[in-house]
Amino acid sequence: MNELLDKRYVEYRNKVRAFAETIVKPIAVEQDENEEFPIDLALKMGNEGLFGITLPKEYGGQGLDYVSYIIAVEELARVDSSPAATIAAHNSLGINPIYTFGTEEQRKKYLPGLCTGEKLWAFGLTEDNAGSDAKGVETVANLEDNHWIINGSKMFITNSCSSIATGITVQAITGHTDGRKELSAILLDRSTEGYETEPVKGKLMWRAVDNGRLTFTNCRVPDSNILGKRGEGMKIMLSTLDGGRLSIAAIGLGLAQGAFEMALDYSQKRKQFGKQLSDFQSVSFKLAEMAMKIELARNTLYHTCRLKEAGLPFSKQAAISKLYCSDIAREIAGESLQIHGGFGFLKSNHIERFYRDQRLLSIGEGTSEILKMVISRHVL
Repeated sequence: MNELLDKRYVEYRNKVRAFAETIVKPIAVEQDENEEFPIDLALKMGNEGLFGITLPKEYGGQGLDYVSYIIAVEELARVDSSPAATIAAHNSLGINPIYTFGTEEQRKKYLPGLCTGEKLWAFGLTEDNAGSDAKGVETVANLEDNHWIINGSKMFITNSCSSIATGITVQAITGHTDGRKELSAILLDRSTEGYETEPVKGKLMWRAVDNGRLTFTNCRVPDSNILGKRGEGMKIMLSTLDGGRLSIAAIGLGLAQGAFEMALDYSQKRKQFGKQLSDFQSVSFKLAEMAMKIELARNTLYHTCRLKEAGLPFSKQAAISKLYCSDIAREIAGESLQIHGGFGFLKSNHIERFYRDQRLLSIGEGTSEILKMVISRHVL
């Protein structure tokens, strides 16, 4: 695929890969083991221009296109999924809804500070009883004296609890129409009284990602903090998730690429029965299938990004890309671990972390089952 990419994409890939190899990779094992969100790394990623990649420069962004953004996420995930997830959640779920649906006043207030790595913003949909069932949201916002009073909680929210997490776009019930919930998106600063955070620890994967539970108790914000229009919460959420699925697909693609490269390298160094592993047909065929699936995944994902850039419908293709990339990440991480044998189970070996990290990809940003429902609705 690189042969057909514009030179600027190749140069950008090389730039992010160098950053990932020299800055991210050396600390990946330690941060995973300590379950530590790396604020210093976030600042370095900000200096590298990895926050606000697609935002216009007038708001502090890099002014790059979506393919560049996906390449950045892919290259980070090639060495460690945790910083890739931080970048993906911040760009796709944090700042993109503010830019896409926000007023000019909201854009100028929030966006410049969210492009430096010094501040992070979250997107609050998931709750204890609301995930795949997005309409199951129970957080409530009541309008009183031109202010929204927000009560409820959110769970598994990325970029929500660290010292640089500064707020969240809350999906909340703002009323009822004909017995149906009216959902709206509201910008809620962390400094608001009644806003409490609690980090989620003891995770299987993405252990260096800042995930948390948020609780809102009579949080009071002005009516001007509504994002978009009242009642457009579902529209904003679905649009946000379509774009977010591409970044999760990029994590899957990057993880698969990294796992493949580890398997390839190990198979050419490890010897059994007097031959290197790659000389055995059973292993060489595994490597061939890995390469094939990565090629197909990259072609599919980049094609979807171009549809988005062209302003064409891409919801079905986003679901396909995310579903397929998460599937091949699981398969390739598993086959890579198989090739590594017993050494693959050691925490000092990167493939052990890759094998764990891939597991979230078939759940976050729409489970594989939900994505099949999305695709089938387009097909039918």
